Amino acid sequence: MYDLMFPGGGPAVDFYRADVNRHGGRVLELGCGTGHKLIPIASDGHPCVGMDLSSDMLVEAQRKANERGVAVEWMQGDMRAFDLGRTFDFVFITANSLLHLQEADDLVRCFQSVRRHLAPGARFVFDVFNPSVRLLAEADGVRRTRESLSFLDPDRGNVTVDVAETYDAPAQVTRGTWYLSTDSEPDFVVAPLEIRSIFPQELPLLLSLAGLRLVDRFGNWSAQPFTTNSPLQLCICESA
Repeated sequence: MYDLMFPGGGPAVDFYRADVNRHGGRVLELGCGTGHKLIPIASDGHPCVGMDLSSDMLVEAQRKANERGVAVEWMQGDMRAFDLGRTFDFVFITANSLLHLQEADDLVRCFQSVRRHLAPGARFVFDVFNPSVRLLAEADGVRRTRESLSFLDPDRGNVTVDVAETYDAPAQVTRGTWYLSTDSEPDFVVAPLEIRSIFPQELPLLLSLAGLRLVDRFGNWSAQPFTTNSPLQLCICESA
């Protein structure tokens, strides 16, 4: 269902694939999901490890890798605290996966774990959305259809996605409920989704507390400069 809603591909895959090909070496993806980014990278010949908290995601990732004849080491683990006993030349977290960590302490712990796994000269890259105060203020709890998320399920037919969100300002967390429906099965999935916002000024501080340094920050997948209206924060980091 996740892959039907978010089929992968596109400029994000192109960016990470090209960046790994330039940098080379051993690759670790945290919050790898079903392998949207890592399988194409592994297909280029890089030794890859993918870690995710969800065993269901990893089962699907393994199936997809087998289907493509690509070797990836899949591991279940928590990005806040892990020890793989080795270092990597390129570590990345994509698709807002980092924002499932809601507490500042959890973010710092994650960054500390990443720091311990960076080889000399290694690169740590991640992307998170750039919070819009206007959009956060519009999260009023009203259920609305997200046309861009609708998809075709080969078993169920056309699936629509409704989302109701509120914004918890003190916690910097958007608390949402997602409703998946068909004409014959209204609300056949009702699932919570809570995503933190990381504002631009706090991000370098969180990294520095973990011994990391923000080297560059882009505003889109074309590596254009980060500005007020940029949709995302694409962050390039290294050990401090």
